[in-house]
Amino acid sequence: MALQARALLTSKWLAEAVKAQGKMRILDTSWYLPKLRRNAKSEFKKRHIPGAAFFDIDQCCDKTSPLDHMLPSEEIFADYVGNLGIESDTHVVLYDASEFGAFSAPRVWWMFRVFGHSAVSLLNGGLRNWELEGREVSDKYVRPTPTEFKASLNRTWIKTYEDILDNLESKKFQVVDARPAGRFRGLDPEPRDNTEPGHIPGSISIPFHSFLSQSGHFLPKEQLQALFARAGVDLGGPICVSCGSAVTACHVALAAHECSHPGVSVYDGSWSEWYTRAVPEHVISEGRGKHW
Repeated sequence: MALQARALLTSKWLAEAVKAQGKMRILDTSWYLPKLRRNAKSEFKKRHIPGAAFFDIDQCCDKTSPLDHMLPSEEIFADYVGNLGIESDTHVVLYDASEFGAFSAPRVWWMFRVFGHSAVSLLNGGLRNWELEGREVSDKYVRPTPTEFKASLNRTWIKTYEDILDNLESKKFQVVDARPAGRFRGLDPEPRDNTEPGHIPGSISIPFHSFLSQSGHFLPKEQLQALFARAGVDLGGPICVSCGSAVTACHVALAAHECSHPGVSVYDGSWSEWYTRAVPEHVISEGRGKHW
């Protein structure tokens, strides 16, 4: 039976766990949109939680795809994770250094889970709050000893372009878009070149930052449930999540998990793929005249 772990951990818990030196691997999963011109790996080398290794979503991906950081094969994921010293019974704790408190870490949380590893948690509040609380950071890095990891992909948690296209008629699942509201509505530009804003017909907008408090922590369960209810999302039904490139979409997946949803699927190609493949009438935008 697979090991289970709480999705969200406090910095106090992690600080004590670091001292206890149990079978745990901390991963800095920081990633930024290219236009921000931040180098996550360079920042990691200068400061990270002691003992952490770096997980790069642009390396652990399907490099044959023209789309950004699409899920890799089971073999590639297993090899990448094994080289980080992670085995099937390792408790993996993730964080990122975003000012939001969580930006890319939920994506990696979902990646571990979709590849069958349930012993994975997120540091609630991220490096931002770890440092605000005066906890130790380090520039020292010890390369993990490679080991063997076994990955088993849960394909029911992944949606393709064809799945989303079919769902326009069948309406078998709800689609929630985690991009900021301006991009969803088509009023603000997309951060990627050659991609205009807008949304998939019938999709529901819940911007990823809505799930976070001003301090950068995920909201309590009751507030998350209320957020979904206000947006018209039925937590008792199937949900698929999307964003620009399936990174912040995973905030929705984690929030739904906290609300006891059995498992949200992710449209891995997200808006980056939909915009390039969909016919014009399947790109819903209030600002078509502004951007086209």
